[in-house]
Amino acid sequence: MVVLEYSDQDVNRLFRALADATRRDIVRRTLVADVSVSQLADSYEMSFAAVQKHVAVLEEARLVTKEPHGRERMVRGNPDRIREAQRLLDRFEDLWRSRIDRLDILLAEDDPAPPDT
Repeated sequence: MVVLEYSDQDVNRLFRALADATRRDIVRRTLVADVSVSQLADSYEMSFAAVQKHVAVLEEARLVTKEPHGRERMVRGNPDRIREAQRLLDRFEDLWRSRIDRLDILLAEDDPAPPDT
């Protein structure tokens, strides 16, 4: 089993990038097909520069890559990074489920015995 270790900064960067609906949509679209930054910009009611900033945040989080293709920059989603995010979420789920299980045990120990009738 491969153990994934991430710095707090890396985890924060990843989930901060995914916290924005526009960036999640860009990731979704670029996982289906490579899309130019210009095509992305045409899809949103924001400036080209704003879309570039969103793509830069996604690149920093390694959720997408940009590659030159002629005069355009093509954006491609990184499915491996999405899988890493899923594994991180699974680890958080495991952690919280184990904490809830321990809490249930503690609460059960504190319950008074039911009266005999």
